[in-house]
Amino acid sequence: MKNFQVTVNGNTYQVEVQELQAGQAATPVAAPVAAAPVAKAPVAAAPAAPAAPAASGATKIEAPMQGKIVGIKVNVGDSVGEGDVVIILEAMKMENEVVSPAAGKVASVNVTVGQQVNAGDIMISMN
Repeated sequence: MKNFQVTVNGNTYQVEVQELQAGQAATPVAAPVAAAPVAKAPVAAAPAAPAAPAASGATKIEAPMQGKIVGIKVNVGDSVGEGDVVIILEAMKMENEVVSPAAGKVASVNVTVGQQVNAGDIMISMN
């Protein structure tokens, strides 16, 4: 018997295969045996490089979840208040408003409309 790890449609399974010798007939199996899925090892994601570096000491607005940028409501140099909508992020076919956590001036906009972002990516930095 040989053990193999097989991935089917993103699911990983451990299977045991019997190698037959020349002229040896396969033994019929009464019922198929379900293989238990194997837990995948975590894969470290490569950090996304922001379009512009965030200023030191700046307030950083990060993506709260993975999604697609469908609207940017501010430009560099704009003054925003706490709770103002700065980004519209589409996730799971819903548009989510990302608001400013504090009042300040926009130092950099690190995303573009249509860009995919991951949770934690810095989208905007403010002073």
